Amino acid sequence: MTLLSVNLNKIAVLRNSRGGNEPDISRAAATCIEAGCGGITVHPRPDQRHIRPDDVRTLAALLRGRVEYNIEGNPFAAPRGDYPGLIALAREVRPTQVTLVPDSDGQITSDHGFDLANDTEKLRPLVAELRELGCRVSLFVDPGAQGFEHAVAMGAQRIEIYTGPYAEAFEDGNAGEQLALCVETARRAQQAGLAVNAGHDLSQANLGTLRVAIPGLAEVSIGHALIGEALYEGMANTVRHYLQILR
Repeated sequence: MTLLSVNLNKIAVLRNSRGGNEPDISRAAATCIEAGCGGITVHPRPDQRHIRPDDVRTLAALLRGRVEYNIEGNPFAAPRGDYPGLIALAREVRPTQVTLVPDSDGQITSDHGFDLANDTEKLRPLVAELRELGCRVSLFVDPGAQGFEHAVAMGAQRIEIYTGPYAEAFEDGNAGEQLALCVETARRAQQAGLAVNAGHDLSQANLGTLRVAIPGLAEVSIGHALIGEALYEGMANTVRHYLQILR
């Protein structure tokens, strides 16, 4: 079954908007785990607009030995204040997986993937270091991406397909072209020897179609829609609904 990794960034956004510790990141993670999710995802950024470095450390202690821990982020973003950098955080907490994403402070959310052919040389040493730490490495890519042989050569084990365009097209009622791009991207990546993850704007409405279309989909990382749906359905119930879709 495809693993569900719940992204908790939006819990941190709500907490940070008021200050203090509520809603509690650890309690949210524990609720998701008890409901059956297979992983927790966080995406710390240098501006600390949501997940903070201390959250990353706290969750590492909570999750160890229970579910997978996926940390996403830009490995080239310089340390700033209390943010030590993505690779430094990985050295501290040794997550199950690190998903490398070429985002910047100016982006509200991640909106594009790596150019595997052109980014190989700068990514190669970072991938090697993460592998030495025992982390599985996934690279965020656009639907229609090329050059998966470069990802394999640098030591990456997975890709994560950026599903934002698919989700937008699905909402508009014309997802066929974007779905086909995701399917073909997954096929090429798997043929190269990479496992395939997917994430961004996936929801209960559009997940089932994607899951059926991509055989062997290893993992989906879902946060924004899941947290929004949980406002109405409750966190545990929402996680269970996603797991049922993935079954």
